[in-house]
Amino acid sequence: MGEGVLTPGFVIQDGALACEDVPLERIADAAGTPVYVYSAGAIREQYRLLSRALAPVTHRIHYSVKANSNLAVLRLLRGLGAGVDIVSGGELYRALLAGFTGRDIVFSGVGKTEQELREALAARILLVNVESVPELELLSRVAADMGVVAPVALRVNPEVTVDTPHRYTRTGERGLKFGIPFADAEDAARLATTLPALRLDGLDMHIGSQVVQLTAYQQGLRRLLELYDVLRSSGVESIRYLDIGGGLAVPYDHEAPIDLNAYAGEVLPLATRSGLTLFVEPGRFLVGNAGVLLTRVLYRKRSGDREYVITDAGMNDLLRPSHYNAFHRIDAVRPHTARIIADIVGPVCESGDFFALGRDVENVVAGELLAIRSAGAYGFSMASNYNSRPRTAEVLVDGNRFAVVTERERYEDLVRQETADPHWRTA
Repeated sequence: MGEGVLTPGFVIQDGALACEDVPLERIADAAGTPVYVYSAGAIREQYRLLSRALAPVTHRIHYSVKANSNLAVLRLLRGLGAGVDIVSGGELYRALLAGFTGRDIVFSGVGKTEQELREALAARILLVNVESVPELELLSRVAADMGVVAPVALRVNPEVTVDTPHRYTRTGERGLKFGIPFADAEDAARLATTLPALRLDGLDMHIGSQVVQLTAYQQGLRRLLELYDVLRSSGVESIRYLDIGGGLAVPYDHEAPIDLNAYAGEVLPLATRSGLTLFVEPGRFLVGNAGVLLTRVLYRKRSGDREYVITDAGMNDLLRPSHYNAFHRIDAVRPHTARIIADIVGPVCESGDFFALGRDVENVVAGELLAIRSAGAYGFSMASNYNSRPRTAEVLVDGNRFAVVTERERYEDLVRQETADPHWRTA
């Protein structure tokens, strides 16, 4: 495949970085920059590794669509046998368009609207992961009105503390907005068995994102199974699914990849003993390191004692460094030996528009290409049109072929839904 693997799917070939067998320079010439580039092979390999680790139990991998919702990526994962975990009506629409059926879909999220619940029930999805008693009551009314039975899993907050890189990525701690507080979960489960048009099919948790403390999965799972045992002893026999969420960490620099055998060792014994079908909901784990944001250097600039490398990609294209203080490795597509200490920044009119600050990077000049690594998750999916900047193209690579799977937006796309001469209405 090449002269040295850097991360799965990306190699040095003929002195320059390639995605699988396609030079990134070729993609930049064909699709322009900035552009997201994804490796199909890297996604397949991550899926294979996780599926193999979970093979001793009956399980289903439900990809977390919010990580990267591109239709071609979804279609690729569907072909591997994945289901999906969605958090909005828009993601439901995407999943169905990509070929998933209702039985492939679970619906999470703390603020589902009545319309979204109707759409989910009309699609006959596998599970609605309910996160509050008011949502449970609304779902009962909607299902009864539609003349259907809603399949419910209760998302329980296991109140497990994990040390993730940023507090925004912790979702299983006491007092957060996610899930039903553990102390209230038993009452909520009993209510679910008495409300009309509901069937309690599962229990669910999600402890956070970029989780490296694998024992936290076991701690949360023990709490779920404690609840399961209480419910079963009182006659609740409908529960079939045990959903432990996603959140497995991926390396962004020189960290070791997550030990999937250790992960399996934490969760499989308990899952096996329960006799329930295990669901997991990885997002970043499958696609994070399968993508790069390819950007071209526009200018070099010095201000005071700081050296700036200014690129054509900005924070509207990749928000994570500004929003999460996230680290992304940055490499020249044609490697250099000379290096500098510089800030890698974009053209957006914000001081927060940066990809790296005070970073030891290659001594690139205007016109050269940079690859911002580990950008396959929460990159394009969090992109915006801030500063009226059209969103980038997306490219999928598979072996020696590539395809533009999202066309670059044009200026006219920015105002397609707007009008300069509104139709006024009176109160």
